[in-house]
Amino acid sequence: MDQKFPKIFVIVLNFNGAKTLPGCLASVFQSDYPNFETVVVDNNSQDGSFEKARLAYSKAHFIKNSANIGFAKGNNVGIRFALEKFADHIFVLNNDAIIENDALSLLAKEAAKNPAAGIFSPIITTANGEDVWFAGGLVDWLGMKNTHITKPLAAISYKTDYVSGCAMLIKKDVFKKIGLFDERYFLYYEDADFSLRANKAGFDLLIVPSVSVRHLEQSNTNNKSKIYWLVLSGLLFFDTHTSWLQKFWTKPYLMARKIKNLYDLVFSPSDVSRDIRKAYRDYKKIPK
Repeated sequence: MDQKFPKIFVIVLNFNGAKTLPGCLASVFQSDYPNFETVVVDNNSQDGSFEKARLAYSKAHFIKNSANIGFAKGNNVGIRFALEKFADHIFVLNNDAIIENDALSLLAKEAAKNPAAGIFSPIITTANGEDVWFAGGLVDWLGMKNTHITKPLAAISYKTDYVSGCAMLIKKDVFKKIGLFDERYFLYYEDADFSLRANKAGFDLLIVPSVSVRHLEQSNTNNKSKIYWLVLSGLLFFDTHTSWLQKFWTKPYLMARKIKNLYDLVFSPSDVSRDIRKAYRDYKKIPK
């Protein structure tokens, strides 16, 4: 490892990102960090975004999957490639995110300063660059939901319950100790699951407020199945990580939620209530 400039592999997972991938990659290649490589992993996009990026950025590595295999599995393809190429750090970056030219440099410096920490997150703003989208994460164990902190808690780096997969720098030692993203998660909660596993293994999770990344949040408009995946992945996350003592509350709480869903299906049926019902049913099929 280059002690001054550890090798960073930027992993960008793409799926039909014609509107956002060009801006994302342009921001990455404007980085002032002297020792990084970029890997674009494509989940079988049909909009030409992968092919156009490959023509525009010959220095990047390009891997195309034969199907949309989800966030966790898709990123794992790129992470395995990077680790085989002796990456020191992995920077997972959404294809709808824009980084500043000093983001990698500042995150690498923070990683060097904090040997006990394994995962680092910038402050993530919305598209306007002003409103904060993620400044840390809180796990609400009793409410069975994860929430974003939308205001930085300090001027210097601080700990968080979990880090968003939108932009996260991960030391290679984390992967060596806990493995990769859990591929049972197709979409959502895989970042929180990975964060909790890393923290349980002894790694601190840090928010770095001196670094900013803009997130266009295309999933709000492009993903019609968002509620389904949030519910399905949330069920897996809380079933996996909730303690036996907390389950005395969460099991009856979840039963009440299911009864509410049945009520909605009977008296005010909607696409949302049907998606939630489908998530409850499909969760039973996930390997435990």
